[in-house]
Amino acid sequence: MLDAGTKAQLKSYLERISQPIEIVASLDDGKASSDVRSLLADIAASSTLVKLTESRDDTQRKPSFSINRPSENHGPRFAGLPMGHEFTSLVLALLQVGGYPPKVDAAVLEQIRALDGDFDFEIYVSLTCHNCPDVVQALNVMAVQNPRIRATMIEGGTFQDEIKERQIMAVPTVFLNGTEFGQGRMTLEEILAKIDTSGVEREAKKISAKAPFDVLIVGGGPAGAAAAVYAARKGIRTGVASERFGGQVLDTLGIENFISIKETEGPKFAHALEEHVRHYDVDIMNLQRAAALVPADDYVEIKLESGASLKSRTVIISTGARWRTVNVPGEQEYKNKGVAYCPHCDGPLFKGKRVAVIGGGNSGVEAAIDLAGIVGHVTLIEFDKQLRADAVLQRKLTSLPNVTVHLNAQTTEITGDGQKVDGLIYKDRVSGDSRTVALEGVFVQIGLVPNTDWLKGTVELSKHGEILVDAKGQTSVPGVFAAGDATTVPFKQIIIAAGDGAKAALSAFDHLIRTPAPTAQVLEAETVA
Repeated sequence: MLDAGTKAQLKSYLERISQPIEIVASLDDGKASSDVRSLLADIAASSTLVKLTESRDDTQRKPSFSINRPSENHGPRFAGLPMGHEFTSLVLALLQVGGYPPKVDAAVLEQIRALDGDFDFEIYVSLTCHNCPDVVQALNVMAVQNPRIRATMIEGGTFQDEIKERQIMAVPTVFLNGTEFGQGRMTLEEILAKIDTSGVEREAKKISAKAPFDVLIVGGGPAGAAAAVYAARKGIRTGVASERFGGQVLDTLGIENFISIKETEGPKFAHALEEHVRHYDVDIMNLQRAAALVPADDYVEIKLESGASLKSRTVIISTGARWRTVNVPGEQEYKNKGVAYCPHCDGPLFKGKRVAVIGGGNSGVEAAIDLAGIVGHVTLIEFDKQLRADAVLQRKLTSLPNVTVHLNAQTTEITGDGQKVDGLIYKDRVSGDSRTVALEGVFVQIGLVPNTDWLKGTVELSKHGEILVDAKGQTSVPGVFAAGDATTVPFKQIIIAAGDGAKAALSAFDHLIRTPAPTAQVLEAETVA
């Protein structure tokens, strides 16, 4: 199953384990089980501490296998072949069951061990989904740490009947104790917050007790990360309050235009951003969504949705943007039931089916090209009279035999049967006629909207909701700066956001050295002296 290079790499990884591992497989005579059997044999041959056995338990999915310590049975389970993006999830599960500690904060591990209740998680994935491994790996950590937690990764391509029965049309989709728990990317902390609400309250109190910052950055994408690094290097007290560190980069598959990095993937890039920030003395507060900004003479206050509150002498807003929605009947009703926003993640679930892509810019045309190799037919809907994508992408699109393009087409409704999408209605903007396209999936790719609703009435915004900034990143509020996709700066690119973040941090530092410190802070410094 594994090539020689991968076997050698796996063997080197498994040299880190210190405890015996038992892999218990549930297999049959099918091709999928044969592939899994071959993979497990390669794993067992890579370490003398790994023992492989086959179970006759007919209650388990076939093929599937669990990874346990001797005399235990709550280790991570994989149903299907965990290759592609999930091979990393498999290797990490082996290491953690084998005694190699996860890279998780000790307080989080203690919170997992203290959970009271029985939790049986099932995670449906596709092997091309770059969001799925984060969820699988988070739940696997929980299963290893707490014997009352079960985590099973289920590869949708192998278990199509379950996908159909549970009407799963987006990955990752997580079920807890048989009931749908969540969809899309979720971090370990986010999962814990959903099942341990007292932990959210504890964290809010802890955050509110923090001393004021010199620079507080709201948002953890490329702009926020760059701002944190530049601020911390000035030796000033720096904090980052972020809903999810990495921001929208986490939802980006390929990055090929960040200078000096020829090619990478969004999640890897986001991880590198966080590692770089953590290299400095930066207080990162994750899973914290801003609710309000309250200007004041000495400190700017940031109120968070968790109930916590933070104060800082300067603030840098880098809350980025989110996918723009079409805002037509049926979009919200059928979200994740045929309406999707990530073709790389959810495309494989529509294999052989008819889908539509809304949007004729680079994102929309790239999505149509990508999907054309998987689905039966792609209909691209573009509002304008011409596509706006790069010429090279348009040439590729028009060469594909299973793609139809409708220009001057305004989407007016996404239809469904009450359970899932069954069509799309658009208006021909030339004739005024309404036309219906029968299909099973709709991928929305029409750009971004800034995450600035929480700033209305305090910071001046453009008519599009973007934060108005000057050449230094200064907003309309003294001491409050902004950077990245949430601002009026044109060309929403990762490298531009990072540069803006650095500029905002330097501007904030300049503001600090030219502004007298608050009275309490001056008195404290004199007392220490």
